[in-house]
Amino acid sequence: MPGPMTKSVDSPALTEKEIIEWLRAHPRFLQDNPAVCDLLLPPTEKKGKGIADFQAYMIQRLKEDKEDVIESARELVENSRHNMHNQSRIQRAVVLLLEAHNFEDFVRTITLDFAALLDVDIVSLIVETEGEVIPHIDLAGVRLVSPGTVDLLLGGHPVALEGATVGLDQLYGGGSTLVKSQALLRLNIGAGSPPAMLAFGSRDANLFYPGQGTEMVSFLGHVVERCFRLWLTLPR
Repeated sequence: MPGPMTKSVDSPALTEKEIIEWLRAHPRFLQDNPAVCDLLLPPTEKKGKGIADFQAYMIQRLKEDKEDVIESARELVENSRHNMHNQSRIQRAVVLLLEAHNFEDFVRTITLDFAALLDVDIVSLIVETEGEVIPHIDLAGVRLVSPGTVDLLLGGHPVALEGATVGLDQLYGGGSTLVKSQALLRLNIGAGSPPAMLAFGSRDANLFYPGQGTEMVSFLGHVVERCFRLWLTLPR
């Protein structure tokens, strides 16, 4: 309610003629504000070219909305299939880890079998060392790095995903020239064990990229950690 020092002023309603004239002066209004069409009721019969064109515009709008819905549904189905496929790969990798007959077989499963199973080009087990002897270090795919390398590459994170990158010799050896994207996964093997990580390298520059989901690869990393502790009889 207006106070004693104010006066209520009602804006005069626009007439039909004024609205039409304004729209004529701003022909791109509906194109720039398509949501306004949702507020309008289409004519029930054709009464002129302009009305017919407006109906055609609304029909085209509905077609585009339908195409957007179909495309969104298609992407959802494709993503679901892709996620299920990746989940199946991770499950098979876990089964192979559990079927290892000895520690050497376990390590070879990681450094040799994982690449084919997970559809990457190379997998390395990276272990930090200050020069001390580490058992089974002569196995293919096991690579020694200097102290601090794991934290340097992971930046304090458990997982690092990099697309359009260059593979490092210290991680992949002679296979580094193949690597165009990579996933680095920290391994917390147990008390007293040196820092370690897994490196998955791919020649596909878009296979790994920042912001990608890491739930499945993190799960695989946890399984690897626990298997290490069992084989080496290490505490958590």
